[in-house]
Amino acid sequence: MAAEAASVLLSGWSRKIGDTLLSGCREDGFHPYPMERWAYVPGMLLMAMGRAGKQSGDERYYSFMHRHMDRYIAEDGTIAGYSLEEYNLDQINQGKNLFMQLASSGDERYALAAHALASQLLGQPRTSEGGFWHKKVYPFQMWLDGLYMASPFLAEYAKTFDRPELTDEVAHQLLLVERRTRDKRTGLLYHGWDESREQEWADSVTGCSPHFWSRAMGWYVMALVDCLEHFPVTHRSRGTIVGIFERICHALVRVQDQASGLWHQVLDQGDRKGNYLEASGSIMFVYAMAKGLRLGYLSGVFRPAMLKGYKGIIGRLVTEDERGVHLHQICHGAGLSKDRNGSFDYYISEAVVSDHYMGIGPLLLAALEVERLL
Repeated sequence: MAAEAASVLLSGWSRKIGDTLLSGCREDGFHPYPMERWAYVPGMLLMAMGRAGKQSGDERYYSFMHRHMDRYIAEDGTIAGYSLEEYNLDQINQGKNLFMQLASSGDERYALAAHALASQLLGQPRTSEGGFWHKKVYPFQMWLDGLYMASPFLAEYAKTFDRPELTDEVAHQLLLVERRTRDKRTGLLYHGWDESREQEWADSVTGCSPHFWSRAMGWYVMALVDCLEHFPVTHRSRGTIVGIFERICHALVRVQDQASGLWHQVLDQGDRKGNYLEASGSIMFVYAMAKGLRLGYLSGVFRPAMLKGYKGIIGRLVTEDERGVHLHQICHGAGLSKDRNGSFDYYISEAVVSDHYMGIGPLLLAALEVERLL
């Protein structure tokens, strides 16, 4: 009976979140945020709404994604606001929605847009081992963020257009960054790696940044589970990637806050002054574990930790009022550069906000996955 009551409390959030987003649309049907520019957070939000439409059968949610995407994709497949020559992995993320549009309509312009984004990745600047630079302006640097931005797109592109060599490329990127950023003591992954070891934040021996940022690891575990969905079961690296995913999830469970079920901004330093329970990373871990459980990549041993995390999110970070669903304790943003040195003090100094779509998008994705398991 108690389990049944808990299931009721945890169900239905995807519809509440979707309806909150719809209520933010103008009279012309467009929401101001996805209309700002072609970018990774709007793209993730649109993907979440597209999936909500497919899962619920509510056409309003899928149409939200479709009409906003169509404001960017011209008849010849060119993408408004996108520049291939930036060689910026963040600019790939919104392209994940093209596959839903192509499957639903068969319109060739979505294929042409996908080919353009794939062309960027084929020419992306690389480290000496073939790892994609996060951006052209960040030479010889791989960030965990970038694996989410580009790898699931390329994995689905490889499957859609029968390009198995690109599945090999995806596997190479996922395995390389894990090997270069993994801390053997904790099993956690550092936010970034600089092969040249020239950046102020890079360790002079390893090239890694100094701390484990929650959302960076969130990006990576979401990348793993989203890529695996598109890998052939016979792919030679599939089992290794599944194993790495499980190993990382064990590391995450070890640093999960036992009182709340959530995760801290700096993952392994929960008792340090200034650290806090951060929404977006916690949500991303729940999403990845829930999807991994659903698809069989993870054993049932992870279900209690996943549910504890989701209960913590709903119970501690989410509120409701007449305007809909609100999410709190979201790190506004963090990166690595001259003025963003990757220190503990840096990560806890970034603004903490409510209702940023950096958190709302993953929250909808996580709710959809959890609801499939309840």
